[in-house]
Amino acid sequence: MIDQTSNKLIRILLLSLAAVFFPLQTVGESPRSEQIRNGWKDISAPLLMEYVRELCAEKYAGRLSGTKGYDDAAAWLAERLAKWQLKPGGDSGTYFQDFPNPYTLVLPGSELSLHLAGKEGEAKTRSYEIEKDFFPGSTSGSGEVTAEVVYVGFGISAPELNFDEYLGLDVRGKIVLVEVEVPVDPDRNAAEFAKWRPYSFHQYKVRNARDHGAAGMLYHYPIANPNCLYIRDLILTYIGANVVRDIFQGSGRIHPHVVKGIRKTLRERSFATGKIMTLKNFSEHHADGVGKNVIAVLPGSDPRLKNETIIIGAHLDHLGLNPLLTPGANDNASGVAVVMAVAQALAAMEPPPRRTVAFIFFAAEEQGVRGSEFYLLHPPPALANVRAFINLDGVGRGRTLEALAAKNYPDLWKVFSAANRQLVHAAVIPAYFHNRARPRLDAAHFMWADIPTVSFAATGAPEPPFPVYHTSHDRPEILTPEIMVDLGRLIFSAMTELADGK
Repeated sequence: MIDQTSNKLIRILLLSLAAVFFPLQTVGESPRSEQIRNGWKDISAPLLMEYVRELCAEKYAGRLSGTKGYDDAAAWLAERLAKWQLKPGGDSGTYFQDFPNPYTLVLPGSELSLHLAGKEGEAKTRSYEIEKDFFPGSTSGSGEVTAEVVYVGFGISAPELNFDEYLGLDVRGKIVLVEVEVPVDPDRNAAEFAKWRPYSFHQYKVRNARDHGAAGMLYHYPIANPNCLYIRDLILTYIGANVVRDIFQGSGRIHPHVVKGIRKTLRERSFATGKIMTLKNFSEHHADGVGKNVIAVLPGSDPRLKNETIIIGAHLDHLGLNPLLTPGANDNASGVAVVMAVAQALAAMEPPPRRTVAFIFFAAEEQGVRGSEFYLLHPPPALANVRAFINLDGVGRGRTLEALAAKNYPDLWKVFSAANRQLVHAAVIPAYFHNRARPRLDAAHFMWADIPTVSFAATGAPEPPFPVYHTSHDRPEILTPEIMVDLGRLIFSAMTELADGK
């Protein structure tokens, strides 16, 4: 980050930036130079952390799309956008774009236990701890099941691939243990992975388990995850390595070796474990839930170029209560905070940028990237001609910025690279985004729509003593606000070219 005490250095760098962004200005400073300086002052660590702390407040209950907590957070955000005199870009003159979004509440009382035979036939129970060992499925049905666990590998039945991990097994009324993803790596063998891709979705795996009569499913995916399918009579629990190890103990099999063998041979290695477990989850499903994208617009000032739009976006939602509060500071209050600061700085420009700039805060990213998908299927007419999409997701924790898809769209990336090289001097790594697997970022849908995209994230933070991603530990205290300041100033500076350039 630039040393802000050196006014002389800043002035020289800003003049260099102006010369690149505004080549027609040959004498003195660009008319935007003072506005850039003022915008940089407003994109500050205290302001960004103020926004993050607000969004992580208990009153918003983890911002799960469809819930009152999310809607209240969206209303708070819309009030700020209106205060900056940004125009509503949603339905019927509001800031909100509504879409169908079923959701499930996780209620207190979930349990996971393993039943063991002690000495002289004495029964013993090993109970596991929420978040340390397991998470209740965020889309689980409500109830309890005690049954034998059957290991079914990746939980795939694919006759066209000559691969069926349920073949010859009777799992009716039992609990299946399922691996995440598929046994083929999209990075190593893209063509082969394309055949397996439909089986990588969480929704497929739970549906296949229920189609085979399973009453419960243990998913080897140790996070809270609302991106799955609700099945009323399937009890779903997410587990970590400790639970998997206990299930495999005494089977004569070593879990990592079994998974490696499936990947290497593409042959099934399913078996009945003989272990009895109890899954107990309490949930409340809302099939009529509504998601809300929040959309604000800064209309362009040029009569011709105002019909072109640059979108800056971040997802507003997180996981809600699982049943612990998941504040989602890095994922993604950090991204929302940076977009807000950039929006406020751009709104203060006079005249406004020549092109229209839209700020979109997506709902239901955590529930299957639904908000951005709906937006692209139903774009407001005024925002139909999108020139570029800038996405921010998980930008608050790290020493380095990663720019996914920068290498996919080199012309777009040149603008950011120039702004960074001449002014911001942040550590930024441009990366290629193959986007072959299921969509995990809002950026994926924009890329599939052939819209040039760069998606920023932060990386390189010291490892904490506890998991952070999709847990209750994703709190404001773990953030490194300096990286958010760098990113906000980089985007704000680059926008003067994207929105004002020819």
